[in-house]
Amino acid sequence: MNWKTVAAAVAFAGIAIGSAMAADGTHEAREALMKKIGGAAGSLGAIAKGTKPYDAEAVKVALTTIAETAKVFPDQFKPGTETGDKAASPKIWENMDDFKARAAKLSADAETVLAQLPADAAGVGAALNTVGGNCGGCHQLYRVKE
Repeated sequence: MNWKTVAAAVAFAGIAIGSAMAADGTHEAREALMKKIGGAAGSLGAIAKGTKPYDAEAVKVALTTIAETAKVFPDQFKPGTETGDKAASPKIWENMDDFKARAAKLSADAETVLAQLPADAAGVGAALNTVGGNCGGCHQLYRVKE
């Protein structure tokens, strides 16, 4: 077994465990999930910019992290958890159907890119534009500017 296969298996296990452990609806859980998505996007960004070499396994792990985390993220915004969170807008709870639809689109787009795995840094950059557009649109509506 090669090191890339082992690394991918460990990363996938971490995704599953992290998602299960972070499923409590607190600000900290929401923040942990967003950091996972941000870290995955950062990894893709480094490949797209050429500061990291293209690595198909790293791209797979990052896209899988985004797809899986986006599926569970909206569940962290349960009724009664809207207070005390400085970064989340009350609009999330007011427009929960839209919020969930945006997260589902992010997940679906990441899965689509994963199914047609980019073969080089330029492809990763194009994929990041699609996935990142989802992130930016949601942040404009549902993240409080500090």
